[in-house]
Amino acid sequence: MSTSVPWHRVEDFLGAGQATTYPLSRPGARPQVSYVVEHGGQGIALHVELGSRARPPRATLPTIRIDQLADRSGRFARIRTTQPALLRDFHDFLCAVADRIISHHRTLDQAYAETVRAWSALLARQGTLGLEKRIGLIGELAVVHHLAHAYGWATAVESWTGPEGEEHDFGLPGYDLELKTTSSERRRHTIHGIAQLDAAPGRPLWFASLQLTRGGADGRTLGDCARAVRRGVAEHAPAALGTLDRCLAAVGWSEALADDERWTLRTPLLVLDAATLPRLDLAVLPKETRDRISSVQYAIDVTDLSCALHSPSALADFRLP
Repeated sequence: MSTSVPWHRVEDFLGAGQATTYPLSRPGARPQVSYVVEHGGQGIALHVELGSRARPPRATLPTIRIDQLADRSGRFARIRTTQPALLRDFHDFLCAVADRIISHHRTLDQAYAETVRAWSALLARQGTLGLEKRIGLIGELAVVHHLAHAYGWATAVESWTGPEGEEHDFGLPGYDLELKTTSSERRRHTIHGIAQLDAAPGRPLWFASLQLTRGGADGRTLGDCARAVRRGVAEHAPAALGTLDRCLAAVGWSEALADDERWTLRTPLLVLDAATLPRLDLAVLPKETRDRISSVQYAIDVTDLSCALHSPSALADFRLP
């Protein structure tokens, strides 16, 4: 029997809010190990049978919770995460623990401790793209892909200035664009810096809010989006391919990243005039106070707002690449 469960199957059950159990160990083997998708799409867990006197291991990470269950078939340790946004990464963690127990005959305590040590060592050596950065990159690649139809591939790539550390994500002919992408049910976005919503002199600034949701078999992965954009650039503007690859490298993407998390649009792209958004205005503070504030970060909620009139036509009929 396999000691892992394909993520796309788990994602289908989560999206439908249905519970299911995948037995991972052979019938009659000890301990019994099962992968569980919990009712209502609330989360995932690994259930590991406990011996008569065994106790669950102590959770050593704040994002992991380990408790004990009992039913007619016996007592089980249940390993869950306290962070729903980390389900995709936690899925890999649970499969790694299960593999150590079933394939390598480690005890639950040993398997859990070894997996934590291995992952900690890996992350100490090499950074990974967290959820916020992954969905943010999907959004930016979708904009590049979409802009190519209005301006051409070369201009679309050249306009992507966010990876170069510019104030706004895109600098287009006649205007700038700031893009925020979220996977939450509300359009709540974090504003980084005092001037992120300030327009450059003589250049209108538009603000775009993109909502994604896990898409199951019909969704698009980050790799799908990156490869679609690279194919378009390679075919229509090969001279811009080096620029695109530098941008992808700057934000931390590579083909080696784990990539089976699928996304689709939750709602249409919302485009707003940045000048109409709620913001912090430090100009009302005395200069001696204002000069002592070096950085600002705050969240705004633009849920239920309507697209601005006369917003850029290049951003209409938006879809993932």
